[in-house]
Amino acid sequence: MTGHSSILWSDALPEPRRTRPSLESRVTADVCIIGAGYTGLWTAYYLKQRAPQTKVVILEAEIAGFGASGRNGGWVSGSLAKQHKYLDALSADDRRIGYRVIFDMVDEVGRVIAREGIHCDYHKGGVLYAAARYAEQETRLRRQLEKLHADGCGEGDYHWLGRDQARDRIAMRDVRAAIFSPHCAVVQPARLVHGLADVVERLGVSVYENSPVTVLADGEARTAQGVVAAPLVVTAMEGYSNRLPKLRPYMIPVHSLIVATEPLDDAAWRSIGLHNREAFDDSSRQITYGQRTADGRMIFGARGKYYLGGRQIDAWPMDHPEFRMRVNLLHDLFPQLRGVRITHGWGGSFGMARAMAPHVIFDRARGHIWGGGYTGEGVAASNLVGRTITDLILERESELLRMPWVFRNDAVATRLRSWEPEPFRWFGSRAISLAFRLEDQVCRSTTAPGWRKRAVVRLGDVLELLMR
Repeated sequence: MTGHSSILWSDALPEPRRTRPSLESRVTADVCIIGAGYTGLWTAYYLKQRAPQTKVVILEAEIAGFGASGRNGGWVSGSLAKQHKYLDALSADDRRIGYRVIFDMVDEVGRVIAREGIHCDYHKGGVLYAAARYAEQETRLRRQLEKLHADGCGEGDYHWLGRDQARDRIAMRDVRAAIFSPHCAVVQPARLVHGLADVVERLGVSVYENSPVTVLADGEARTAQGVVAAPLVVTAMEGYSNRLPKLRPYMIPVHSLIVATEPLDDAAWRSIGLHNREAFDDSSRQITYGQRTADGRMIFGARGKYYLGGRQIDAWPMDHPEFRMRVNLLHDLFPQLRGVRITHGWGGSFGMARAMAPHVIFDRARGHIWGGGYTGEGVAASNLVGRTITDLILERESELLRMPWVFRNDAVATRLRSWEPEPFRWFGSRAISLAFRLEDQVCRSTTAPGWRKRAVVRLGDVLELLMR
């Protein structure tokens, strides 16, 4: 692989993107939204749907969809990162309601896409969580299924596939078993985010690009050349939240990288599976993910890393070791793809709160609302957060406002935990990443003794507990 990386989703947009103006004056609004990614756009969409008279202004530092919204793996997943942190504390009845709300995120995204005519290759084919590399993954996967069923999820929500059933769905090398859930779709994310931006503009929302916010104060957001005065300000910056000093201690950017193959022919796909365009992962703690695109490419990604000081990287050369690692893992899981050309590689940062779970926080006294912390699972979750923020702003008592990730009359500093200071934050992230890679290496070994495998798995379990 040589040359510079490029984003498949952006390259595949049907027409050149039109330029939106920067903010160059003082304007007033009822609601100012910082960030023209999914969270900001979903919030603007539902506000204009439910209260068309509301004046909404969006400020975007780059262009709409520049961050994770236009770079992700295209999973519209019916789950929240670390959702058990919230759901475990609920009664059985409330836990079932919580799962229903989470599952419905996928269909709500699909409903809006259909209603607004957004052409973004949305397809609800479900997801396969496969134990694909070693026996310990199968054990961990069984525990996850037992927990989901104990929480009230039924066979129709998550069910077990034995080795032969799993291989019929996805022919990963050494696949042992899988959990299938119908609560997931795949999508072309850049088309979705650009389609949403066009829709909200048609509804009367003002979107200003290349307008980074330099100061967030009570009742206003300032850029280098303008000011938006608004009684309510929604911060929807996710992986770029550290650009605001107010949020820097609470949200960090973590990078994830993706590669894409050339379009594969029917024979290749018969050897791989994914006949209903299911999303998939391989149940590694390092979290891999993939999908089959509408034009027949294999998309494959894995969580990357945190860089010292929260440094953000938006482009890598194609011969970067991070891309080579993903290609090697892709070939390990799917040997039949060796020799297939890799045409694209890209990455970006998603936002991670210290609790590693999403949140909606409304500081009513100061007129500030924060939504995000998706930890890489934001395509569908951002829709839920956008609807939740809308209900908060419009003071509509709803089922969404009773969810345990919603905090009313609270300040971000009292609700979110601060991350550890540098360099401890960086050392911790590196240690966890190396431990998870060690687990993969040891557990896949045919010569490693059983006690060593048990030890690295136990270490991984302990680290996951410490990460909560």
